[in-house]
Amino acid sequence: MTARFLHTSALIGATLLSALAVPALAQDATNTTPDAPSSGTAPLTASDDIVVTATKRAESIRDVPLAISAVTGDQLAKANANSLGDYIARLPGVVFNDYQPGVSEVVIRGIAATTYHEQGQTTVGYYLNEIPLVEPGFPIAIPDVDTFDMDRVEVLRGPQGTLFGSSTLGGLVNYIVKTADPSGVHAAAQGLVGSTRNSDGAANWSAKAMVNLPIVADKLAVRVMGLQRVDAGYIDNTGTGVKASNDFRTRGLRGSIVFTPAEGTKITYMGVYQDTKLDDQPYLTSISALERVTQRAEPQKTSFFLNSLRLDQDLGFATLTAFGSVDKKTNSTVFSYPYGYVTGNVTGANAAYSLGRADANIKQGEARLSSNGTGMLRWLVGVSYLHARKFSYDQIFQNGAANFINANPGSFGGFSGSRLTPGDRLYGYISDTRNKDLGVFGELSIRPVESFEITLGGRYYDTEAKATVTNQAGALGGYPGGYNANDTTGSVDRKESGFTPKVTLTARPTSGFLAYATYSQGFRVGGINPNAGLLPTIPAAYDSDKVDNYEAGVKFGAFDNRLLIDATVFNIDWRGIQARLFGPAPSYYSYVTNAGSANIAGVEFAGTLRATRALTLSSNVTYQDAALTTFLPDTFAPGGGYAAGTTLPGSSRWSVANTATLDFPSMTAAPTLEVAHRYISAAPVAFGSDSTRGNFSQFDARASVTVMERVRLLAFVNNIFDKRGVLNAPFTSQVAPAYSIIRPRTFGLRVDAGF
Repeated sequence: MTARFLHTSALIGATLLSALAVPALAQDATNTTPDAPSSGTAPLTASDDIVVTATKRAESIRDVPLAISAVTGDQLAKANANSLGDYIARLPGVVFNDYQPGVSEVVIRGIAATTYHEQGQTTVGYYLNEIPLVEPGFPIAIPDVDTFDMDRVEVLRGPQGTLFGSSTLGGLVNYIVKTADPSGVHAAAQGLVGSTRNSDGAANWSAKAMVNLPIVADKLAVRVMGLQRVDAGYIDNTGTGVKASNDFRTRGLRGSIVFTPAEGTKITYMGVYQDTKLDDQPYLTSISALERVTQRAEPQKTSFFLNSLRLDQDLGFATLTAFGSVDKKTNSTVFSYPYGYVTGNVTGANAAYSLGRADANIKQGEARLSSNGTGMLRWLVGVSYLHARKFSYDQIFQNGAANFINANPGSFGGFSGSRLTPGDRLYGYISDTRNKDLGVFGELSIRPVESFEITLGGRYYDTEAKATVTNQAGALGGYPGGYNANDTTGSVDRKESGFTPKVTLTARPTSGFLAYATYSQGFRVGGINPNAGLLPTIPAAYDSDKVDNYEAGVKFGAFDNRLLIDATVFNIDWRGIQARLFGPAPSYYSYVTNAGSANIAGVEFAGTLRATRALTLSSNVTYQDAALTTFLPDTFAPGGGYAAGTTLPGSSRWSVANTATLDFPSMTAAPTLEVAHRYISAAPVAFGSDSTRGNFSQFDARASVTVMERVRLLAFVNNIFDKRGVLNAPFTSQVAPAYSIIRPRTFGLRVDAGF
């Protein structure tokens, strides 16, 4: 581990030099009126004037001793970014396992044991205005919040267990949406129309609008936003005969009420609803053509409805922040199976398919006190509590199964079709889980001299997981071993407590220069295995896993901040990995086991060079080496597992994002032109798989002009060269291959208006 860390540390110098040789990162965000379309440009990079709340207090991003990227709403709009896949992978240290809309996962610093879905809690936390969006255990949905009327998106790299708790092994994503502003009337609208190659004539389109109205000047205001976005399909399903079958719709509403009854007091209510509808899954069965073959469509729907109430109270010596929320989520998904199962039929309406439905209810609260001022001592103390309830029911059906069993009773132990396949259901899986998470956290910063600061932090956590899973009696229960005539049940009732520390040393020897070194920990809670009780070879439960993170970074500006640099070197030890593994054919049941350890070492660089008044060049570069450090056993794998040195799934060694921007704000129509490029190197898609993802470059271009004072037109082309880059390929067997790719060439026109 030490040799790998030293090797990675040595790379930082070479990376800085090479990255400065290519276009370096972006300029500071342009100051504009809150809701008017801006002619200024701002690539997806660090800035010198963005205020973030990553440390649970408002600070300039350039003054936070933390590896953090913040993308403002202005930057997102200029990049024509609507969802995570449009921007998140362009940030340093971040990849996106884009496979199924609404449940695809962000991976930070290579902390992942699969490129499909973590079977347990995610390794990255997801928040909206600091409110957790994902429940412990396997998430039924990961909200991909539309970026319209977004203030910013903060992406924190490295474990954040001290201030944010579990599910932040690699880092976290925090959406910050705008709330009501009592100071004035604001309104904005946006419309888009476009086309994607192979969409069979269907258009991409969106309509979005926002209005902010003061009710009592400087005291009370309301803000409402609504949107609908349709991304046309581009994959032909030759099995169902539908062209461009994977149409995807997103719609949502956001509302907030802000009341400031007295100076220093602010009360905020916020409600957010968003749902998605996918007509057919967006994966290919071969990368040679934009085609897939399933015997029926595989639709999917997700939704979340979040309500929260927040108090911010200035107490003079400190600020009190208290908020609570309720988040209700739903998911329904259909999959078509190419296996003969009971009847042997693999074609048409009589082929097997699954139907899964799930819902979750997350209740959460937090209260904290943070000191005011910037004196020698700064402190923060708080308590948080989360209660999550989740229920899911997954079933596999095959039309005609009951009649087939009745006609062949000798092959099924004499059981009737109504016993083994009631309603032609081959298998039923019911999961009922409850999680509780109590956290007490705090940080203390001591600045003995102006240029040096020591920060000590920690969180005590106390978690509880209760869960029951039932594998219903049926013709598929108990594989391998044939049918199962009785229900099998597994249950877990377990508690775990612990402490996650953090220590940061920060030096500010001169104005505009910051250097820091951090040790921090992160953890994920354990839980019940999805197939507990099905087979004796599957453990009923799995334990928590943890990471130890060591990192050092610098942030500085030069030439009057025409050049901005962020660079970080890190080394992470991952212990007791919650590894998602799969059983043999024909059921390929999944389960989790704590096994093995890994080390991830790397360098992250972000740089911005404002080369001229009009030209800004930017670059994000990440190098990382992520591999197992001990043998990871897998009962069903050749050789019984995976050796030390095996690369972690989806962990590309190199990822690069470059942007060149021309901006002429003083010219008539204030034209802008931007060309963006990103590259990701190849990485294995799963342990033991020869298939890879990545190894592609993508180029996009955007141009905009102002046609009236508050109306701006944006023309764009994404994936200019129509590359078929593989984003994911977790299932590449000859029976049921599946590849997710970047969206084919897409072009369009967007109009923005602000008032």
